[in-house]
Amino acid sequence: MRTEQAIRAARRQSLSTMLRRSARRHGERTAILCGDTCWSYAELDGIVDRLAAGLVDLGIQPGDRIALLARNSHAFVALRFAVARADAVLVPINFMLNAEDVGYILTHSGARLLFADVTTIEVARAAAPPTVEALFGIPGELDGPPAGVPSWEELPRDAAPPPETRGGEDLLQIVYTSGTESRPKGAMLSHDSVLWEYLSCIVDCEWTADTVALHAMPLFHCAQLDCMIGPALQVGATNIVTGRPVAENIIDLLARHRVTSFFAPPTVWISLLRSPAFDQHDLGRLAKGYYGASIMPVEVLRELRERLPGLRLWNLYGQTEIAPVATILFPEEHAAKLGSAGRPTLHVETRVVDEAMADVAPGEIGEIVHRSPQLLTGYWNDPEKTAEAFAGGWFHSGDLGVLDDEGYLTVIDR
Repeated sequence: MRTEQAIRAARRQSLSTMLRRSARRHGERTAILCGDTCWSYAELDGIVDRLAAGLVDLGIQPGDRIALLARNSHAFVALRFAVARADAVLVPINFMLNAEDVGYILTHSGARLLFADVTTIEVARAAAPPTVEALFGIPGELDGPPAGVPSWEELPRDAAPPPETRGGEDLLQIVYTSGTESRPKGAMLSHDSVLWEYLSCIVDCEWTADTVALHAMPLFHCAQLDCMIGPALQVGATNIVTGRPVAENIIDLLARHRVTSFFAPPTVWISLLRSPAFDQHDLGRLAKGYYGASIMPVEVLRELRERLPGLRLWNLYGQTEIAPVATILFPEEHAAKLGSAGRPTLHVETRVVDEAMADVAPGEIGEIVHRSPQLLTGYWNDPEKTAEAFAGGWFHSGDLGVLDDEGYLTVIDR
């Protein structure tokens, strides 16, 4: 091994090594609870090792794309890290898409393998193009793997995965985002992009090892995947995973597991407050709440404070392309700045600019642009869109916003 290679190997930072470090630090602490499945950090890391070895034995090469079309489960989490440990690239797919749209993503990304659960297997079968070499079934929260396709348990696992060669600026995942385009774009996010974002979230969203987090929003979406469960696993938190984001199930899990941290859009928070189950359970341990995608109505915020007096709320704003948190409104800022998306998170610079890339005056509408190591490295197979997005050396979000005199951002149009 040449000296340059040896130095790069010694300094390598990757999603996979992040989990390995967590397993060594937190060993027997509970990492994942999903249905009847309970894995410690050491067990999760061992399962990821075996799955990664199986992927490599199938012939997966560094940089190959592997697609995952499934609802939240322990298997989803394990595969997310196994793909990285096999030096491959994850393509998480929205399970609410139809077969035509799923097929486009599979074809456009060039995915070699596809994993699906009982709820998505029929769409997966209908969507898979000839370029997908194999379709595997994975278990869900309450179900085993689907029948009629090989199970993930059949992946060969006789050997340990070979040493990883990828990390840093190498591609980790392609997350498809449609925005206002007729066809989705594949945002390419590197290991570094995601791990810089984890650190922003750990610091600004106060992720700690004693956190007990419920993950009910879809993991195919970068908000739950990379704002919530990723940072939580990095710090050694306990993670409850469910694929049933209905109010009664969420409330039951919040109470039963004495959950301290939960993320959902305002519509879901409202559904919890309106559920008859809300007053039938003790939710007093819930201390950290996160929301995004839309403004929390003032009356809902007031009701949450009255009925959950120990709850502090964060508003998160960003895009898939920034992995995805760009700005945060902190709990103590809600009273004075409710409706604002806050100010840039730890590793982000944000401006509001005119067409000439000059800053607009406070109170004037302009385009929201960002600089950050969290940003995507481009759009998959789309150099023109990539060039447009980074014109002028800043990432153009396409969103319109206003900054006030104190630098707080309000999003006007997405």
